[in-house]
Amino acid sequence: MQIRILGWAGGIGANLRTTCFLIDDDLLIDAGTGLGDLPLNQMTGIRHIFLTHSHMDHVVGLPLLADSMFGVHDEPVIVHAQEKTIEAIKTHIFNWIIWPDFSELPTRENPSIHFKAMKPGEKITIRSREIEMIEVNHTVPGVGYCVSAPKAVVAFSGDTTTTDNLWQVLNGYEHIDMLFVEAAFSNNDMEISKLAKHYCPKLLGEDLIKLKHRPDIWLTHFKPGEEDLIYQECVEALAGFTVRRLNGGEIFKF
Repeated sequence: MQIRILGWAGGIGANLRTTCFLIDDDLLIDAGTGLGDLPLNQMTGIRHIFLTHSHMDHVVGLPLLADSMFGVHDEPVIVHAQEKTIEAIKTHIFNWIIWPDFSELPTRENPSIHFKAMKPGEKITIRSREIEMIEVNHTVPGVGYCVSAPKAVVAFSGDTTTTDNLWQVLNGYEHIDMLFVEAAFSNNDMEISKLAKHYCPKLLGEDLIKLKHRPDIWLTHFKPGEEDLIYQECVEALAGFTVRRLNGGEIFKF
């Protein structure tokens, strides 16, 4: 299994891209602005997209991908998400006003993308990788994912704040090799963090105590401008863990 970091940031700016992780050459976790950095000949390999939630920074690449790949394949790209996430995207994006509904183009019987509802706790196996959807705690229905492959188990928190379920599910695995987890705000903005249902370093440190594993921690979703502060506060709050920050372009091979 290989994981390539296309997008990692909590906002846009020079060299900043929002959440998008490419697993091998065919599977995405989220479809943020980082998706646009893939050349077209690599976009054609994407066959499955797993969405964590409906917020723009995690889905903005989806309608543009559907447009760019229109007519390229005989089979649709499968978009896996919670029912409420699918409903939100179809209502507010693929509504023929903001964007054409590519789940009906070129025809309903032969669409460019196909939405497939998935429930927390459900597992799907694609090319020897098992993907489990895990409910988390965000302002809209949100999930994380755990991807199990023959040589590694990797977890993605999605956007969340204090939660028990994520850690309980991950504790059910024999081991977790790597965890990509968000820390959107600094401790100075803890009240905003709680209101927006994101982690700040203090809240993340308090929650990670619930995890029995000690995976390598890779931090994501920093708000632009406070990256250094958030990272340093996370290092202090997550004592006992190996903590690093994403900068984009990293490739992890297992």
